[in-house]
Amino acid sequence: MNEIIPIDEEYFFDGKVIISQTDLKGVLTYVNKLFCKVSGYKVEELIGQSHNILRHPDMPHNIFAKMWETIQGGQAWNGLIKNLRKDGLYYWIDMEILPIKDNDNNITGYIAAEQAASRKDIQEIEERYKKLIETEKKRGRKC
Repeated sequence: MNEIIPIDEEYFFDGKVIISQTDLKGVLTYVNKLFCKVSGYKVEELIGQSHNILRHPDMPHNIFAKMWETIQGGQAWNGLIKNLRKDGLYYWIDMEILPIKDNDNNITGYIAAEQAASRKDIQEIEERYKKLIETEKKRGRKC
């Protein structure tokens, strides 16, 4: 897929829950209709792609590192994410990811439920994320 150029304009949505499911490596195996509508992608463009196809460059690497550590450890993770749509607009979600386990308690994948993040939560987290990005850049980590 071509690299998406971020546009500093927000896409707003509300209402229902966005659902996605991935394998152990974060490759999308299922997305609901709202996921497609909000992300701007068609189902066939998403299935088989890494979930990070939506990663906005304003998101600190550290947030995703902690997320992976948590879910690979078998725990639920919740946080605010700024995602990048196919058209370059961004959108904020409040995301919860749960490990999917088989009968032997082995993790077989992950399921995420997302909804529009509140303005209050976005305002509180944006400055923190900017500082984390600055720290990562100073340490030489590509964001």
